[in-house]
Amino acid sequence: MIKFANRLRGNLFLRYVAVSIAALATDMIVFLLLLEASVPSVAASAIGYSAGILAHWILSSRKVFHDRVSDKGTSARMQQKAMFFASALLGLLMTVAIVGVGTALGMDPRFAKVIAIIISFLLTYALRNIVIFRQARPV
Repeated sequence: MIKFANRLRGNLFLRYVAVSIAALATDMIVFLLLLEASVPSVAASAIGYSAGILAHWILSSRKVFHDRVSDKGTSARMQQKAMFFASALLGLLMTVAIVGVGTALGMDPRFAKVIAIIISFLLTYALRNIVIFRQARPV
């Protein structure tokens, strides 16, 4: 177990996977709690997704890309936040498109959703790792 924890700490991709699982859990917990409180499902889904995005930013900027996040209060930090949230919306659009096309082609929506989650995950990871939190180039 200690060996796994050390490997997780040293591997950016594994940390991103762990953070993504935590953000998904946040999304689902908020969603389910709101459903229990009789909030309409569409609103509960949007609020849960938003909570998941916020959790993902907080965890990603502190546990995954901590050495690449811009200083607080700077325009560079605001730009990173804006691009991070834009990447989340792109992931959401990709998910909706894949589930929609898959379902239209007769695919089970649950299977289409799994495919969408994988593709959306890889897309947002690439955007965040390569573009949003790109490493500073040596001068």
